[in-house]
Amino acid sequence: MNMNIGEAAQASGVSAKMIRHYEEIGLMPKVARTEAGYRRYSEREVHLLRFIRQCRTLGFSMQQTGDLMGLWLDQSRSSSKVKQLANSHIAELDAKIHELQTMRSTLEQLVQHCHGDGRPDCPILDALGGQPSCCASS
Repeated sequence: MNMNIGEAAQASGVSAKMIRHYEEIGLMPKVARTEAGYRRYSEREVHLLRFIRQCRTLGFSMQQTGDLMGLWLDQSRSSSKVKQLANSHIAELDAKIHELQTMRSTLEQLVQHCHGDGRPDCPILDALGGQPSCCASS
């Protein structure tokens, strides 16, 4: 079954623009083209696009996605390599979660110290402007 890029996009859940991008950066192999130059996608390529979409949905970087795809396609792979990559990504996510929680906590403290009335002084704007604040955390 051969599909054009629009059909492949719909079947995979990856936009045509992203499919072109993935091909351009080498994440997705170049596909066959018609004599007129239109891309033609087989079910295998659509399956690869679904794999890429799922990796990206889980927050894997392009590099990690490429590594995972290589492992996925390599039937002689060791599952320990896949687990190691996934554990590394979990650690990255944990660090990002911690960073976001810190940002939220700081902003929450600033909001609590802002009167939110007609007065012009505002610790939120002071903190954003780099002025010392009573409640900024590091």
